[in-house]
Amino acid sequence: MAVTDIAAPPARTARRKRMRRPDLASQWQLMWWKFRRHKLALFGLVVLGLFVLMTMFAEIIGPYPPGQRDTKYVAGPPMMPQIVDTAGNWHLPFVYGVKGVRDSKTLRMTYVADTAQLWHLELFVRGTPYKLFGIIPGDIHLFGTDQGSVHLFGTDFTGLDIFTRSVFATRASLGVAVVGVAVSFILGAAIGGAAGYFGGAFDNLVMRLIEFIRSIPTLPLWLVLAALLPRDWGALQTYLAITIILALLGWTWLARTVRSKLLATRHEDFVLAARLSGCSDTRIIARHLLPSFMSYLIVDTSVAFPEILLAETSLSFLGLGLREPVESWGVLLYAAQSIRSISQAPWLMIPGVFVIVAVLAFNFVGDGLRDAADPYSRS
Repeated sequence: MAVTDIAAPPARTARRKRMRRPDLASQWQLMWWKFRRHKLALFGLVVLGLFVLMTMFAEIIGPYPPGQRDTKYVAGPPMMPQIVDTAGNWHLPFVYGVKGVRDSKTLRMTYVADTAQLWHLELFVRGTPYKLFGIIPGDIHLFGTDQGSVHLFGTDFTGLDIFTRSVFATRASLGVAVVGVAVSFILGAAIGGAAGYFGGAFDNLVMRLIEFIRSIPTLPLWLVLAALLPRDWGALQTYLAITIILALLGWTWLARTVRSKLLATRHEDFVLAARLSGCSDTRIIARHLLPSFMSYLIVDTSVAFPEILLAETSLSFLGLGLREPVESWGVLLYAAQSIRSISQAPWLMIPGVFVIVAVLAFNFVGDGLRDAADPYSRS
């Protein structure tokens, strides 16, 4: 026996054996081994991890508070960091200063780069105080400059920094998706599980209800329900209402999956053994049937995130979802509704890139989980 094998701790030795012997690995280990071979899924997981960091440390990543206006740079274009100036000299990352120029025809203020001013970017600079997680006071921001204001994504027509608002909007948009999917998962697992386990009249009632909900065009239904919300509701009330609406309309896909799986497994031997042992119907469903195909439920859940995320963005973009002062990607895109706004400030569409990247990341992870759910396949 090799010396390294003698010195290796028992846990590490067992892990190495499982890596050499897939037949000794658990179902979850096989799923993870197959998932990590899916490169796009790993890339999507990294992107989602970055979004999670944005939601947790938005106050640090954003150089300014989301409501702070720069009255000297209204509807200003993005400031691109550079390392080479117009003379060909190399510098540490910097942005050029800006100067306002009044258009003689439209009288609209436009901003051009002032190559005589180099504003060097610095990491972890002190700025506007904040409270991280609402508790921890601080004033350190990820980047900034002492010579002026830096707006990587430009500003809107009120002087708000789009980069900062996009980072803070990640918190609301992903929050709606996570809460909506969680509520949908609970409703779908409970209703679909009961329908598949008990069958009979209750199963027929649930299936007819699912078919009715799925037969209604999705977008018009969202618009009608969102339009019924009182306009005088506060931001928190609207946030909760939109989340509940999306969840109540999104449980049907999971309920059908759970029902079909339970119909196929409710007569298995392990279910009969649990019933003879005196287990209640609730315990059999929750502790025996649902865990038997939990991997497939995880896959279906991951696929639901893009749908709810796009639904919230669409409603907010149309002015029927979340509203100011809540920052979400849909709320930010609401400012880019008109052709005039886009023609004057096309950078207002930048928050849409966040939506596209998040949806693609969820889809990549969902594809990887779908393949990993069947670790014995050769795909």
